[in-house]
Amino acid sequence: MRIGIIGAGHIGSTLARHFASIGYEVAIANSRDPDTLADLVTDIGGPIRAVTAEEAARTGEAVVVSIPYGRYRELPTEPLRGKVVIDTCNYYPERDGNDPDLDSDATTSSEKIQAHTGANLVKAFNAIYWENLRDHARPKGATDRVAIPLSGNDEEARAAVAGLIRDIGFDPVDAGHLGEGGRKHQPGSRVYAIELSSAETSALLSVARAQR
Repeated sequence: MRIGIIGAGHIGSTLARHFASIGYEVAIANSRDPDTLADLVTDIGGPIRAVTAEEAARTGEAVVVSIPYGRYRELPTEPLRGKVVIDTCNYYPERDGNDPDLDSDATTSSEKIQAHTGANLVKAFNAIYWENLRDHARPKGATDRVAIPLSGNDEEARAAVAGLIRDIGFDPVDAGHLGEGGRKHQPGSRVYAIELSSAETSALLSVARAQR
């Protein structure tokens, strides 16, 4: 599996470390020159290299987008069209500036990123603190595996991302389509930034579904 990662902050670099540690080829990019990632690449080791955002988008069979939401229009669109894209982004008005569409809850940040890129987008890894993502991976069968909610409109894309979540030591919990499901694990939701089991997460997502 080849993984592209656009964004080398806490979540992006932590996912790069997980994926490289299990042998996936990782191409990671930030908003600057690839040379600025030399220390990170050396520290992670294994099958990882620093590239441009365009190259990360073209190289990855799946591409992680882990940038501030307010900069999503800078994403390369052509190489992401039709590709599985994992959106870890969250909307924070104080950082990103106000977005009237999101402030009114007319749509979600992931739906806007999907519309911009034309990707088979799956929202995941947005509801976990990066330190917990770094430290709390567990082997298959462990009773204390942490759940990662995900949502997306394409069933095959959701299944692919669920497999990646399992591969790095967490339990995926499907929240449904981007609109309804994405709202259930965005900032302010009951499962956001809380470590829960898959059963606990499923129960809270079911409550949210019933309330809507």
